[in-house]
Amino acid sequence: MREWKRLLPPEAFVVSLMKGLELHSDARMSEVIGEELGIPANRIAVVSGPNLAMEIAREEPTASVVACTDSAAAGWIARSCTAPYFRPYTTADVVGVEIGGIVKNVIALAVGICEGKQMGDNTKASVITRGLAETSRLSLALGGEAQTMAGLAGLGDLVATCSSPLSRNHTAGRLLGKGLTLDEVALEMTQTAEGIKSAQAVHQLAGKLGIEMPITAAVVAVLARKLSVDDLGPLLLSRDLKPEGDY
Repeated sequence: MREWKRLLPPEAFVVSLMKGLELHSDARMSEVIGEELGIPANRIAVVSGPNLAMEIAREEPTASVVACTDSAAAGWIARSCTAPYFRPYTTADVVGVEIGGIVKNVIALAVGICEGKQMGDNTKASVITRGLAETSRLSLALGGEAQTMAGLAGLGDLVATCSSPLSRNHTAGRLLGKGLTLDEVALEMTQTAEGIKSAQAVHQLAGKLGIEMPITAAVVAVLARKLSVDDLGPLLLSRDLKPEGDY
């Protein structure tokens, strides 16, 4: 991006499709873009949602979210990328949209591990639902809006990523659940599973904020080989009892 900076006209908008947190700084990708390109937040937009690339390439009906602090800019960008098969909505909640797109990859790894261990739909639905609670806690702590988590960039993206065989993170988790090592997973897959790198950064940020994210913590432990995939499910169910809505 430092090399691209000189190529951007002063009035240019930048649209981010990246999902992740910068290690150590915990910066979201829109924040990294702003810092490296020296442009204000109202000229940076984020697009996220249940957007599996292969399905969009096949022109299957898809909805998405364009987030920008400048609502007029969000609307202009949404109109620019609308197609008969692609319907973008808009929001000013950049934080919520980005956090939803980051944490869902980590939860998808957990769901994939459960599938690789041949656990049932009850287990997977439980992990998805509690994963949404974790995502919501982190997003709200960073200033995101609760309604974003119930929308396309929250629940929608989480369900698509955790359920589809086209999801790289779901596939990586399933291979881990079958007993493959991280190196073997990398050889098996042709694309990057972002959750493998994001998990530690998300866990680190949650620790700094005092946010409880047990599924994320368990995935990090599995990736670090401190926890066996056999122990993942029982560990999550052995936690202290509490009200479901205690976010």
